[in-house]
Amino acid sequence: MSPVQPGPGQTLLSLQNVSVIRRGERILDQVSLTVQRGEIVTLIGPNGSGKSTLVKTALGLIKPDNGKIVRGPRGSMAYVPQSMGIDETLPITVQRFFRLHNRADRATYVAALEQTGAAHLIDTSMHHLSGGEMRRVLLARAIIRKPALLILDEPTAGVDIGGQAALYTLIQHLRDKLQCGVLLVSHDLHIVMAATDRVVCLNRHLCCSGSPESVSQSPEFANLFGDSLARELAVYHHHHDHEHGLHGEICHDKTHAPHG
Repeated sequence: MSPVQPGPGQTLLSLQNVSVIRRGERILDQVSLTVQRGEIVTLIGPNGSGKSTLVKTALGLIKPDNGKIVRGPRGSMAYVPQSMGIDETLPITVQRFFRLHNRADRATYVAALEQTGAAHLIDTSMHHLSGGEMRRVLLARAIIRKPALLILDEPTAGVDIGGQAALYTLIQHLRDKLQCGVLLVSHDLHIVMAATDRVVCLNRHLCCSGSPESVSQSPEFANLFGDSLARELAVYHHHHDHEHGLHGEICHDKTHAPHG
């Protein structure tokens, strides 16, 4: 049975003054964060800023030392990791890979893959997928049960710049199609600033948060990423009159992009 979907704007995840301490060091310090249905929240920060720890804490994999976490009902969250280790000696198709996680019929798998533009890959070996194809397959696996909240850790890892733009467009498409919330970790600042509703800037503590425009102009953001990047992002807009295919190729007629 699919989880009960919350109403529009309802909070799907809430971290309230959460701290994580390891060996006397504060990895997260009094961090508060919410994600609501229908919005994309992007978590940014330098290496070692606690982004991965925050994601694991949100998923319940790490217990916070202080603070409170409120999550949706069991099964309402789906997680897509930054990387997926698959034994090179183990022959496994996309369909068999899905069955390891979700016992469903082939039609269900195809329907999920169709939403990410990857239905034709269902019988392909996981070892033969390109970086962009792998990301689309992992996204499809995550949405099989129609989760209320998608948590994506570096969703464009191993994908070239054209494919990155396509994947962020796809994430927006899935948010609209599923009416879910999205929490994603990213370092692709130029592209993600045009593909998110709210940015949270983390450096073990919450440095700043808000719309991409307001965050890119904040002194805290400039301190972390440099004045030149902040000025560049403040005027950056990612407008284009085309879509990208699975490998980042330009599709002017948009026939290769997933549609609702």
